[in-house]
Amino acid sequence: MTYVSGFLLPVKTDRKEVYLEAARKSWSLFREYGALHHVETWGEAVPDGKTTDFRRAVKLEEGETVVLSWIVWPDKATSDACEAAMETDARWKDMEAWMQGSVDGKRMIFGGFETIFDERA
Repeated sequence: MTYVSGFLLPVKTDRKEVYLEAARKSWSLFREYGALHHVETWGEAVPDGKTTDFRRAVKLEEGETVVLSWIVWPDKATSDACEAAMETDARWKDMEAWMQGSVDGKRMIFGGFETIFDERA
């Protein structure tokens, strides 16, 4: 089955279009490195929880929106190869610089997940 890289991060609400443009640009790189699918979602109904929630997970601040995104890979090895390339491919560094002021990467949560169930209508 596929492998999924998941991300939860705070994005400055007034920089939504900048973030969206970065997502579009990064998709071409992810696809080049073997990604099958890339989804970015903008928080609209993100309620406060009793114990924890998306807002607390990223320490959301005033003027920010929670973004949930994921990338689907054919396997973990392909994901790992892309992650390693982020250290050497200058295009990723350019993307990081371009995103300055939109995202606080220190509050981003990310991880890799083995797909164990995947059905579609």
